[in-house]
Amino acid sequence: MAKSAEAFRTISEAADELDVPQHVLRHWEEVFGQVRPMRRAGGRRYYRPLDLDLLRGIRALLYDQRYTTKGVQKIFKEEGVKYVSELGRRAAAGESVEVRPILPDDEAASNAKSNGSDDVLELGADTLVSRGMPLHVRKALILLLGRLEKMQDS
Repeated sequence: MAKSAEAFRTISEAADELDVPQHVLRHWEEVFGQVRPMRRAGGRRYYRPLDLDLLRGIRALLYDQRYTTKGVQKIFKEEGVKYVSELGRRAAAGESVEVRPILPDDEAASNAKSNGSDDVLELGADTLVSRGMPLHVRKALILLLGRLEKMQDS
């Protein structure tokens, strides 16, 4: 008899469900402070459904999207726990996990090639976005550009 979707999972059940070794889950707890399973007497871990969504999101970012640990930590900082959990829910549903691009305020602008002007960020061959534009608008434009390029390729 299988457990219900709302039931708590032990570390071995969570590891089997995520197809990772148990020591990887323990490591993720140390590296990502956002992962906090409930602990019972004796230190035994119990993962809630929300914990599993978060772990699926981390797994998708690390294994499928090939992010580094620092890259995932940056996503947590920029996008938040809910965003990574949503990626995990999508991965569990078999949907594609599409990650929004992350642009720090000044780093991306200073590292990107400029087209002879300090107030322009080059995104592609013919695409320029003003650095004076708010960060969330730039992120949305870059996301749309990526989707358009995928459509154009197909």
